[in-house]
Amino acid sequence: MKEYKVIEVKRSIFEDNDKDAAKLREELKQQKIFLLNLMSSPGAGKTTLIKRTITMLKEELKIGVMEADIDSDVDAQAIADTGARAIQIHTGGMCHLDADMTRQGIKEFGVQDLDIVILENVGNLVCPAEFDTGSSKNVMILSVPEGHDKPLKYPLMFSVCDVVLINKTDVLTYFDFDVEKCKEYIHIRNPKAKVMFVSSKTGEGFDEWVDWLRKETADWVQ
Repeated sequence: MKEYKVIEVKRSIFEDNDKDAAKLREELKQQKIFLLNLMSSPGAGKTTLIKRTITMLKEELKIGVMEADIDSDVDAQAIADTGARAIQIHTGGMCHLDADMTRQGIKEFGVQDLDIVILENVGNLVCPAEFDTGSSKNVMILSVPEGHDKPLKYPLMFSVCDVVLINKTDVLTYFDFDVEKCKEYIHIRNPKAKVMFVSSKTGEGFDEWVDWLRKETADWVQ
């Protein structure tokens, strides 16, 4: 039988990315910049949530947003309309951002005068979870219409997040969404994950969310 080598390319890519992410995270900490990696499936409400968050914090903190999409600049324009600084990152067909792509975006964006940079990652529940972006914290949004069983179907995404925001609580009565089972499934994947229930439309639960973000940003710069 002919001998041949097996090269673990995937593992090598992840290891290199993890090293780059750790370096970027330390650089941002030295600059006192809090980088929030926000992930979700398409349509879960990332952009709307960011807009309300900016409105509630813009008098206290300087917030910039990096919008990552395969194409278009729709989300960046929506953020710019709030008065916050925004940049659109096109991933060239990639379904996620990695640390190097995040670094490129930060370099072009110019973040020296910002307190918080929100990275709105490409919308899906698989690829973004696999790559450390160098963020200070990872947050994901699960919307009520998606169902309470998503933590069982996408284990890695829920495992890597510090906070899970259950969004669109204003439509809970219209969907077969079991709140307690959802929390149970999330904590099976990640016992340390903080779960918050919010509505980007009505503002329900946003005080808790904004308080968390405010505190984490303050702790990061100390």
